[in-house]
Amino acid sequence: MIFLEFKEKMFDLACFNIHQVHALHPDFDRNNLTRWTKKKYLVRLRQGYFAFSEYKNKPDYSLYFANRIYRPSYISLHTALSFYGMIPEAVVQITSVTSLKTASFSNEIGEYSYKNVKENLMFGYGLKPMADNRTIQFATPEKALLDLLYLYPFYDNEQELAELRLDEDYLHDDFNKNLLIEYCARFRSKALDHRVRLLFNTYGL
Repeated sequence: MIFLEFKEKMFDLACFNIHQVHALHPDFDRNNLTRWTKKKYLVRLRQGYFAFSEYKNKPDYSLYFANRIYRPSYISLHTALSFYGMIPEAVVQITSVTSLKTASFSNEIGEYSYKNVKENLMFGYGLKPMADNRTIQFATPEKALLDLLYLYPFYDNEQELAELRLDEDYLHDDFNKNLLIEYCARFRSKALDHRVRLLFNTYGL
């Protein structure tokens, strides 16, 4: 198969896995993918997952790929908090939460980190629209912060919480404290309850 023929059929997917390729082309020679990756026609996202190089520099696609290459997952933690302007740092690594095992992948498009939670904690996220009528699964600000406090147990004192440097204007004007309390109850974690109380004390919520 020539690349142009393959691209015409697969390009709208943006990224794809080997199973999708074989579903369309049962006799496809997967050595083509290795050859096309070496020629920079494709980017290898992780084992068995590829994207067309044209999507490499398109806005939001690095986040879109995070959802696609390890599922189920949603953008959360530092990446979501930075997106909402709640923390001052620009975040290099794209951080997600998943019910699969903890994992990380590095490729030409970005560094991807996935933290594991139990399946019943996969809530508090929705679909954010992006370019090309696609969507990205993204935590709410409240869930992103709870995921952080839950998965990083060293946030157990006011000094550590203060060093997060959460934007106080955002917390007092845009943050939904009642939603955070409602979400927190679903974790059924005394340790998380304690960290949330410390958070409220630290930032005067």
